[in-house]
Parts: sequence; C-alpha cells; structure tokens
Amino acid sequence: MTGMHHMLVHFPVGFWALASLMILVGALLPGRIAELCRATLLPVLILGLLGALAAIITGFMIWPLEASTHSPLARNHILMSLWSLGVFSMITVLVWRARRAAFDGNRRWALVILALLGVFLFAAAGTLGGHLAGAPTMYSEALGLMGWEVYTTFYSPLWAIIIMLFIALVLALQRFWQRFLPF
Repeated sequence: MTGMHHMLVHFPVGFWALASLMILVGALLPGRIAELCRATLLPVLILGLLGALAAIITGFMIWPLEASTHSPLARNHILMSLWSLGVFSMITVLVWRARRAAFDGNRRWALVILALLGVFLFAAAGTLGGHLAGAPTMYSEALGLMGWEVYTTFYSPLWAIIIMLFIALVLALQRFWQRFLPF
C-alpha cells in the first residue's frame, strides 16, 4: 500500500499546485489567459480533492492509526494533509458557489490568501512524507525557521497566533463598519 500512496499523492499535489497558479493568474492578471484560468478552475479543484481523498485513504492503510499517531513526524504529516484538504475544500466550495463572481472585488484576495496557505500546507505535508520515506528536503529548514521542528509535534508558533488574532480583529472591525457605519 505504501507504493500506491506514493503514487496517488502526486495527484493532489499536481492539481492543487496548478489550481493555485490558476488562482494567482486569474486574480492578478488581465486578459484571455486569466479568463481561461478563472473559467477552468473548478474542474482542477475537484480533481485535486478526489486525488487527495484517495491519497489520504491509502495513507491511513499503510500503518495502523495507533502506530501513526504515536510518531510526531507521522502525526504532523497526517495533520498537514488534513489541513491541506480542508483549505482546498474551502476554496472549491467558494469557487463552486460563486462561479465567476469568485474573482470579483475582495473575493479574489480571499482566494489568493487561501491558495497560498494551501500551498504552504501541502508542501509541509509532502516534506513530512519525504522524511517518513527517508528523503528529506530543504523545505524542512524553512519550516524550522518558522518555528517548527519536523521531528517533534507541531504547535502553533506565537507569530501564527498573533496573525490570526490580527485578521480576526480586522474582519470584526470591517463587519462593524458595514453594519453600523454604512457611509
């Protein structure tokens, strides 16, 4: 089952990387290529989700869950994989529900931020999977610079919590202004 997981994991990585590039081009560039990216994004996202589900299911079949969750490295790999699935599921729902309006106004920036976050998460999941397979990458050092050691359990670094609180405060103030100060 290990070989099957290694083969299947390339599908979400490829489709999600392509989808992220399409989001960046669709959100930041004008013209025919950007319009084509916006129009064809949803099938790429759906294929990425299907590939991720297959990869995650085969990943759980490699070792018993108890064995995987006792290793911080495997636990972090599972966690980053599930967070990647969550972020790209959210992007897929947003694009599906809004259709072409997903790139209108400030919505495009939400897609860009979510796509960049998703790229960061699936890159971390892939790096941790590389460590599990005995092929570490230099991205591990980048994770270390951000406060994460791949061989220990991930905890949210303080800077991440501060950024989340800042974003929550900005969104709350924006909502307050829209509701009580409509001018």
